[in-house]
Amino acid sequence: MKKWTKIIAENSIVVMALVIILLLIIPLPPALADAAIILNMAVSMMILVITMTIHDPLEFSIYPSLLLITTLYRLGINVSTTRNILSRGGSSGQVIASFGDFVLQGNVVVGLVIYLVIVLMNFTVITKGAERVAEVSARFSLDAMPGKQMAIDSDLNAGLIDEREAAKRRSKVQRESDFYGSMDGATKIVKGDGIMSLITTAINLIGGSIIGMVQGGQDISTVLNTYTIATVGDGLVGQIPSLLISTATGMIVTRAVAEGSLNEDISKEFLDQPKAFTIAGLIICTLVVIPGMPVIQILIVGGGFAAAGWYMAKRIEREPEVVRAAAYAAATQGAIGGAEPDAGGAAGGVGGAQAEAPQEAKAPEPVSETDFFKDINNVYGLLQVEPVEMDFGYSLIPLADESSGGRLISRIIIFRRKYAQEMGLVIPSIRLRDSATLGTNEYVIKVKGEEVARGEILTDYFLALQPENPDKEIDGIDTIEPAYGIPSKWIRPEQRERAELYGYTVIDPLSVMVSHLTEVIKQHAFELISRQEVFRLVENLKKTAPELVEEAFPSLISYNLMQKVLTMLLKEGVSIKDLETITETMADYIMDTGLPVKDIDQLVEQVRVSLKRTITRMYCEDGNMRVVTLDAELERSMVSSLSKGENGYYLALSPDVLQSLVRQVSEQVRKFTDLSQTPVILTSEVMRAHFYHLIEQFYPNVRVLSFNEVASNVQIQAIGSLKLEQG
Repeated sequence: MKKWTKIIAENSIVVMALVIILLLIIPLPPALADAAIILNMAVSMMILVITMTIHDPLEFSIYPSLLLITTLYRLGINVSTTRNILSRGGSSGQVIASFGDFVLQGNVVVGLVIYLVIVLMNFTVITKGAERVAEVSARFSLDAMPGKQMAIDSDLNAGLIDEREAAKRRSKVQRESDFYGSMDGATKIVKGDGIMSLITTAINLIGGSIIGMVQGGQDISTVLNTYTIATVGDGLVGQIPSLLISTATGMIVTRAVAEGSLNEDISKEFLDQPKAFTIAGLIICTLVVIPGMPVIQILIVGGGFAAAGWYMAKRIEREPEVVRAAAYAAATQGAIGGAEPDAGGAAGGVGGAQAEAPQEAKAPEPVSETDFFKDINNVYGLLQVEPVEMDFGYSLIPLADESSGGRLISRIIIFRRKYAQEMGLVIPSIRLRDSATLGTNEYVIKVKGEEVARGEILTDYFLALQPENPDKEIDGIDTIEPAYGIPSKWIRPEQRERAELYGYTVIDPLSVMVSHLTEVIKQHAFELISRQEVFRLVENLKKTAPELVEEAFPSLISYNLMQKVLTMLLKEGVSIKDLETITETMADYIMDTGLPVKDIDQLVEQVRVSLKRTITRMYCEDGNMRVVTLDAELERSMVSSLSKGENGYYLALSPDVLQSLVRQVSEQVRKFTDLSQTPVILTSEVMRAHFYHLIEQFYPNVRVLSFNEVASNVQIQAIGSLKLEQG
């Protein structure tokens, strides 16, 4: 028995579909027809409520299939009630009779007109509109897939998301495309249902009249009265659920840019427009000047709108202070990152352990700034310089405040983990602060207390990165993407699908800010590797290679020397994750040359050669490395111009040659614009370090490699050459 119960439970939907199909064949008694009609209304109402309360259409991804089942069920009921009306003299249960009497109110013409209005409204307005929206959504969703996939890949490469999140977002993009494609076809079912309702109504009315007069011998007045009540009642019990389902269909396909439930979105967006309420209320109040208008009703409605607008305006004026107070409270409790709060700051550092105050502990009494700094120990706290800081305006606080759904901290944590895995350096905690000196949409990034970058984002917009040849231009606020300097436009959320269709890559405001922050950190990572951090890295290496660490530190390699070498590697974008190989190479070089180390550049070159596989992987794509080479004559000229100074050898080139080289490098770097590879210049081992020092001040993102640093299994493709130009 349990086995059969389990089988039926697992296949309940299949059984239900078969039962619905049987309704088209098996006669249904009036009592069961009443129950089926009531169940149909309940299910339709439930579906409408679900579509209005979900946050994302994909939360109700079964809707296209459910739409087919409910339509089939409604048609089955319609066939059964039509059979009963024609075979039972216009009787098909109490529900149909009650609806017919209630609508007709003794007037057949008025009842039919009301019924036709409901049918046509459902068919021509709601159903047709939902069908068109579903069709456009399906096309836009399919066309926007490449752009969305590129945005996901960009976030993954930038370290903003991990592989799991990328796979999740790719799956969502695919599901969205499949969902809207299914909805495009499913709306045709709703359209067919509306047409079938009109046909069934005509059959009931005409067929019933013929049966009543021919077979029953009744007069035309009695026949019309009897079958009209049944026809209108039957039509209404079918049209009301159909209207609910059509509304639900339109609701779910128009929720493409929704952020919450329908109630939340409407409340939020209406309550953010106090001017609209106030102006509408005042205009309504002016209608009292029209003779004959109901003054009391006008003043109640107009006054209510104006009062609501005034109240909302006051609430919005108080909102910045409320947000600032909430953020400050979160900081004083260590809610953001668990770091020590700043005096007057909105947020603490990122990455520490979250602090939890004891439940019975009382909040400290607030003290004035003067009393706080009476303690000299608190003054010393002002001397601390944070490795990385980020200050932002008030409107950006919610992006960092986890209590209000901000995801800035989680995105930074993901980047820290990814950067540590790739480059071998752990980014220190990042101090987040609100700042009254910045604009509400501005942010500033600081490294060791000094500003290195700033930007401005519009939290209610999306950033559309402009392609070289867009299919069409899109309206928006022109700007420059802060991380990579790409011409872009700030667009409204409702323009997102259209922009992706035109070839733009659309990024949300948080991703814009995080991308800028991560790129700045990558550029200044070599400044963040302190002596203390080197000590931590060596201690971590001791867990896997204790004998090596004991031999090398500090007898051969001092922490100062290790810091200099790691700094020079990171400055040129070389990963220091393989610290064991770096340490072994340094130890071997020092044992061969002896202490003290006279030429750190040469030591770094030896380390780079030992890391050739790592370096090759960073700049190689599909077994090919595209490079710009140095002409033999130019390299000979540069070798002959080497001069020895206090800090070693340096290039002593004439101003004309230097200017020529800078111009040529600029021209060659442009060739890498359309390639997914960092610009690389290939030189001999002797000239590599000197040439890098020569151009780093002009092109810090150009990588200079030597032939010894490229693995032998890589195909080198020269796409340009630097030559010696004689003036």
